[in-house]
Amino acid sequence: MPSFFTAMNILAGFYSLMATMSAFRLLGIGGAQQVKDAAERLDHAAMAIGWAVVCDILDGRIARMTKTTTEIGIQLDSLADIVSFGLAPAILAYVWGYGTTLQDWMNVRQLAWFVSFMFVICGGFRLARFNVQASRPRPLAAGTPKVDKKSFVGLPIPVAGCLVAAIVHFSPTPLRYAPHRPEVLAIVMMVLMAFLGLLMVSTLRFTSFKSVGAGRRSARMLIGIIGLVCMIYLYSQWVLLILVVGYIVHGLLWRGLASFGRRPPDKAAEMHKA
Repeated sequence: MPSFFTAMNILAGFYSLMATMSAFRLLGIGGAQQVKDAAERLDHAAMAIGWAVVCDILDGRIARMTKTTTEIGIQLDSLADIVSFGLAPAILAYVWGYGTTLQDWMNVRQLAWFVSFMFVICGGFRLARFNVQASRPRPLAAGTPKVDKKSFVGLPIPVAGCLVAAIVHFSPTPLRYAPHRPEVLAIVMMVLMAFLGLLMVSTLRFTSFKSVGAGRRSARMLIGIIGLVCMIYLYSQWVLLILVVGYIVHGLLWRGLASFGRRPPDKAAEMHKA
């Protein structure tokens, strides 16, 4: 069963790539109807990445619940993630955003290729580091058998890919046809992709939510999840974007508050010890 959802994850990523390529072909033809059809296919590509996130969550949950986690499953899950949350969002951002908007600018097309490529490379590094940490988990304290499963080191690649998908789903019309300053918006999108790549390879900690749904509060959590699903169904454009942005911001604030809360060592105490 976990491998089935992993396969569905790959299928969703593959569909997203095919839909994005079809939209790119339509944008090359031009015309009002072609642009409308391209926007619809880009929206479908973004939603496919969202469904890939659902499958990615389910395969891990089911594997832990049924205790069927295997090395092959871990590696297959990483291969699925690099397709659905690495390649698919990188190509989607290129076609929807800076690749088609800045195509007439000198040497910017090469930079656009490079930004999308670096997003994929950073995502691949993030997955490789996660696999190493999964095989050799970090202990919470020296001499204790417990391990740190409450947080991820670096922004998870599904979250980075989901942010790109949420932005496209919020406004599926390509930036090239934006009413105001499309070039500026395209440059902002390139900067965002680079920033997401840096977050993935950073050492910032983000909550894993692996313990959500366990314990006495599971019934309340189930009600909350049902309510969230209803909100996504009714207001998917706003809710998905707010959720992903909120998750990323909480990791940045967590690091900032942790750094602010650290007190410098007492020099008098150090001198006394010396």
